[in-house]
Amino acid sequence: MLSENNENKLKRVIHEQQFGHALDYLMETVRQGIRLSKSRVEDYKAAGCSRIGGDPDLPADVEWPVDSKGTPMTFLAQLRLRELMGYDEASRLPANGALYFFIGIDEPAYDIEHKVLYLQEEQLQAAQRRHAPEVTALEDAFTGYQVSARSTLEPPNYGYVDYEQVEDDEHDYEHYEELCFELTGYSSIDLATMFGYPGTQHGDCEYEAALKLLTGEKYNYSETEALKQITRHLNGDSDRAKQEIRDTLLLLALDSDDDVGFCWWDAGELQFFIRKEDLMAGNFDRTYCSLYSS
Repeated sequence: MLSENNENKLKRVIHEQQFGHALDYLMETVRQGIRLSKSRVEDYKAAGCSRIGGDPDLPADVEWPVDSKGTPMTFLAQLRLRELMGYDEASRLPANGALYFFIGIDEPAYDIEHKVLYLQEEQLQAAQRRHAPEVTALEDAFTGYQVSARSTLEPPNYGYVDYEQVEDDEHDYEHYEELCFELTGYSSIDLATMFGYPGTQHGDCEYEAALKLLTGEKYNYSETEALKQITRHLNGDSDRAKQEIRDTLLLLALDSDDDVGFCWWDAGELQFFIRKEDLMAGNFDRTYCSLYSS
């Protein structure tokens, strides 16, 4: 459910863009997200700020995550949650502490080894810049950028949108894209999205993530079969299975970016998912990571 401010904004933009024919559809499908954009190259003068790329700020007693072969994972991002709190319209994230995202080798594109660390605020008092081990899983050196956050409205993208709902005799997909840009405030300096729609051509990312998180089974590119598998896992409760898929959230999507040095295959997107139940409980030990590239 949209906040009152976001509901009013959505209605205003729909009116301005003359998309009244899709009002009900967009009111139901637009998500409340957070976007992170490049602020400036990190100079590491202050520890603990939200950062993408570079090195993390970690307490000395926190071990650097390693993959299943014992290779240190590659650091991707740290998010100081108090900096995001004012932009989290649905109040999903913890109010304090920090999230850290690490990755193993980005092969295969699905079920990628990774680690999401959540440190409490009191742990961060001893956090200092930690240089990465000489060799990490990706063997890449990423440039660190401080990032700034903003609230966004995230409409269904090309992989998720119901074209029959947004197109009519006077509006094609290009008109819909203009509406999307207005709602998200899209900028070329955007680096990451939280709680929006993952980049994909097929609109099935939540099925894939929910299946793995709930059952441990591998997705075979069939939404119908995934729903059956999840339903069986939940003792035949199909309504709960559908809700679990709806409650599988995009925790973070990291875009490819030349300045940072991120390039996920062919300029794709790295995606981290979490169950809503775990997110609301502050449990980040069970997440799913995949990669989309056209």
